[in-house]
Amino acid sequence: MHTYGKIGCCSFVVAVILHLCTTVFICLYLHPVEVAHQEEKHTIGLHYITVSSFVLLAVSCLISRLLFQEQHYQIVWRSLLLGIGQALGITIALRCSANYTSLGWYILIMSFFHFSEFVITSVIRPQNLSLESFLLNHSKAYGIAALISWIEYWTEFWLFPGFKNAYWISMLGLLLCIGGEILRKTAMLTAFHNFDHLIRTRREEQHQLVTTGIYSLCRHPSYVGWFYWSIGTQIILCNPLCAVAYTFASWKFFHERVFEEEVTLLHFFGRDYVAYQSKVPTGLPFIHGYNM
Repeated sequence: MHTYGKIGCCSFVVAVILHLCTTVFICLYLHPVEVAHQEEKHTIGLHYITVSSFVLLAVSCLISRLLFQEQHYQIVWRSLLLGIGQALGITIALRCSANYTSLGWYILIMSFFHFSEFVITSVIRPQNLSLESFLLNHSKAYGIAALISWIEYWTEFWLFPGFKNAYWISMLGLLLCIGGEILRKTAMLTAFHNFDHLIRTRREEQHQLVTTGIYSLCRHPSYVGWFYWSIGTQIILCNPLCAVAYTFASWKFFHERVFEEEVTLLHFFGRDYVAYQSKVPTGLPFIHGYNM
């Protein structure tokens, strides 16, 4: 693992521990109030936990800014953000009102995905590890899509609060995200140094065509995992509009991505890749890639 990966892991773990300790303190401090006001119990808990998370993040980032050099600080504050997000998601799912359970799951899933991308990259491609490996700034479209999903969630929560309590739907989304996450990370670890977040324009000396393991079932397992993960995030939130929009947008993105990537793979591996294409599907619905 790259040194930056170790710094990120330490920061992430510290953030989780600090947040959980802060949550315990808040729960103990608010305990008398919660007993006296059972109906307000969970709402107060959500407000306090959310505010405390932002305060903890601000203080942690300020201290880190004083302790670390610029490059290390950039890794630390992102890891702190995701670590606090991970703990916040767990806390909301387990400690707050059942109305917010799906929101807790969503925050947990999002935080874990982005941090695990960074950690796995630090193991399999340490020479390519960078701040972009978190995928937090993947693209403007990615950020806008996330923002729109949050707007839909809170708008529908305000207008139809009971609509967000369809736990069997949220559970389906959670399982879809977990399955997609496992599939993607399995693909990354199987490909190992052959994996990259970016499409390569030239073949490296050690670059090999991976056709074993999960790659014997589909040609682009990491994309398949991300595709279903992205849809799952909206099913968790019970966002019907974004669930449909994410399905279409993700399909369009991966349709173009697979086509572009397979042009380079055919250039790199020639007949070997043609033979691989003829035996193994892409794994994505109605996406066939580039065929010569």
